[in-house]
Amino acid sequence: MSKLYIVPTPIGNLEDITFRALTVLKEVDVILAEDTRTSGKLLKHFDINTQMYSHHMHNEHKTVDGIVEKLKSGQTFALISDAGTPAISDPGFLLTRACITKGIEVECLPGATAFVPALVNSGLPNDKFVFEGFLPVKKGRQTRLKLLAEENRTMIFYESPHKLVKTLSHFCEYFGMDRQVSVSRELTKLYEETVRGTAQEVLSHFEEKAPKGEIVIIVAGKN
Repeated sequence: MSKLYIVPTPIGNLEDITFRALTVLKEVDVILAEDTRTSGKLLKHFDINTQMYSHHMHNEHKTVDGIVEKLKSGQTFALISDAGTPAISDPGFLLTRACITKGIEVECLPGATAFVPALVNSGLPNDKFVFEGFLPVKKGRQTRLKLLAEENRTMIFYESPHKLVKTLSHFCEYFGMDRQVSVSRELTKLYEETVRGTAQEVLSHFEEKAPKGEIVIIVAGKN
C-alpha cells in the first residue's frame, strides 16, 4: 500500500529513536535522507539496510514528482532529516503537500524535535508560543525583528553557532537588553548546555565563550 512516512530521528542521543521508527525504517521500500552520509551512520548503528536516496533542499523541487510516481505504483517511503522531525526548518513540506494533493497517505510519527526540550528547559512561558525557525539572513531581517518586538508570545528561533552573537546583539537592539532569553545548544549530547538570563547577559556569555553545535534560542514575549 502506498504511503509516505515522516520519521523523526534523534537530535543527538541515538537512544532517543523510537521502536516504531526503527520498525518503519526497516520495513519501507525506500528511505529518503537529507544527507545520506549522516543518516548512513544512524542506519548502520541500528543495522538497517533499507535502500536510501538523497532528498534535500537543493534537489527536492526536481525529485518530488518522481517520488510521487513511485509511491503511486505501490511503494512505501520514509522521509528522514539529519536530525529531528522533517519539515521543521528542514526539507519535507513540498513532498508532503504533493502526496496529499495526489491522494497518497501520509503518516507522521511522533519523535524528536529540538525546539520542544529547549522551550520547556527555558523556564519561560510555554502555554503559548510562536516558532520562527531561522530569521532572514539579510533581506527582511530588520522588518521581521521590528514586527516580533511587539509579539506577546514566547518566541523560538534556530541559529547557527557562527551567527549566534550577531543575532543576540540584534535581540538586544530590537527587543531590549533586559528581555529574558534562553539559549540551548547540543541538546541530548555530551556537552549539552542551556544559558539563561537577559539578552545582554546571554550575549556577554557567548562573546566570551564561542558557541558550538546546534542552537535553539527561546525569547520571552513582550510584557
